[in-house]
Amino acid sequence: MRRYIYRACGFLFVGLGAIGAFLPIMPTVPFLLLAVYFFARSSPELEQKILDHPTWGPQVRDWRERRAISRRAKTMAIGAMATGAVVTWYALGEPWYYISIAILVIAGTWIATRNE
Repeated sequence: MRRYIYRACGFLFVGLGAIGAFLPIMPTVPFLLLAVYFFARSSPELEQKILDHPTWGPQVRDWRERRAISRRAKTMAIGAMATGAVVTWYALGEPWYYISIAILVIAGTWIATRNE
């Protein structure tokens, strides 16, 4: 029974990662990392399929093996968060954009300090 739950969670996170591939607001790789975690416990074939993917596989493997994020991915992530903060400032104004700035500072700092 547990394998089916893990497999269902893996498919859920693959779906969220697929949405994130097309929406600039949502990340992709963190969801795929969760999918690989669940597939490792339920379906090694599906886990390997993600790890072998030409676009997302290297990023997932880098994180899994070295806890590393490529410079390009760091730049894209921090840039997307900065864009989100600007959009929040224009769309919602004060005090809501402070939340976006806090996320940018906290998450951006964490991302920037990871291995490359």
